[in-house]
Amino acid sequence: MKVQKQQFVTIKGTKDGLTLHLDDSCSFDQLLHELEEMLSLKQYIQQDGPVIGVNVKVGNRFVNKKQREKLELIIKQKRNLMIESIESNVITKDEALRLKRETEVISVAKIVRSGQVLKVKGDLLLIGDVNPGGTVIASGNIFVLGALRGIAHAGVEGNIQAVIAASLMKPAQLRISDIINRAPDHLPHEGNELECAHINENGEMIIERLQQLTHLRPNLTRFEGGI
Repeated sequence: MKVQKQQFVTIKGTKDGLTLHLDDSCSFDQLLHELEEMLSLKQYIQQDGPVIGVNVKVGNRFVNKKQREKLELIIKQKRNLMIESIESNVITKDEALRLKRETEVISVAKIVRSGQVLKVKGDLLLIGDVNPGGTVIASGNIFVLGALRGIAHAGVEGNIQAVIAASLMKPAQLRISDIINRAPDHLPHEGNELECAHINENGEMIIERLQQLTHLRPNLTRFEGGI
């Protein structure tokens, strides 16, 4: 009885190009050998055909720089194939630590006084006020459980989805990514409702009640129970 050879490479066509699913249980050399065989089929080496984008998915396999280069070399040898991405479910410890820093919430209880700058990686939860002349900066969101009368800059590394919220919104300047609103053009709402600044679909900074934001930024629900 003939034993069927296990297939380590699966190629699927999509409207955006090709997706290569590479088995994560075999050796990397086996993978390269089968990938080269499959891509040598006639339909993948049409010299005068249109350029086809290729997305490579390697599953639960860590692919280092040298291995990525080998994958890219095999795929690029086929004239009408162009790599768009190589995706892995596994990341390095350094990458995991970087992601943790970028997504964690840093809680600080203090008053940021004139001339002081408080800067964090990730989201900032400030329990206290930002006085005139004080500045708070975060790569993620900024939440001020107090009065914001100074400067707040969220999404400092280019995160346009970041938000700035405060119990009392009277800032000297708001900035999200590279978009600046020097002074809100409305009077703060009466009462103790949190207000929040965000960038709308037109690239404009909008300030409104925080409750409205749950529909626009559903990812904020990772703060269980809200703020």
